[in-house]
Amino acid sequence: MPFLNFLKNYLLKRKLKNSLANVINAFPDQKIRTIGILIDESYFSDRDGLVQELVQQGFSQENIGILVYKDKVKKNEIFDYPTFSLKDVNWIGDIEKAEVTTFVTQNFDLLINYYNIERAALLLVSQRTKANFKVGFPTIDKRINHFMINTDAENYKVFSDELFRYLKILNKI
Repeated sequence: MPFLNFLKNYLLKRKLKNSLANVINAFPDQKIRTIGILIDESYFSDRDGLVQELVQQGFSQENIGILVYKDKVKKNEIFDYPTFSLKDVNWIGDIEKAEVTTFVTQNFDLLINYYNIERAALLLVSQRTKANFKVGFPTIDKRINHFMINTDAENYKVFSDELFRYLKILNKI
């Protein structure tokens, strides 16, 4: 099974690499009202703290969408937020879970890619999300995000402070 997951990740990353070759990194000058957050819960579990940081900056909780990635999802496990795993992406890169499809088709003004390890499923969702401005970590493929913040993923307060400092400079908020 680990070999099949390795092969699936390899094939998905290859397909993603080909689709990223044609990316245009232009973003509109509009203000940010809606935020999407894509989190890898394998390495970061304080998603509520991150959301609270955004709420403290003046964003409404209703305008914040969250999608969580987990390595292993147990059959009877219940989640507070929409969750997906590599099993929800087929071998050719199509997403087979309704919550993920809904997240991807939403028009976010800002997408926060809150993961610092490249996983094919996360990269695929990040690339397909209809967001005007994407922010993440520099350890991820540079073509995914418009802006990168160099900090540890565990320290979401520093990430949030830096994000809003630069969003003010860019006149996005």
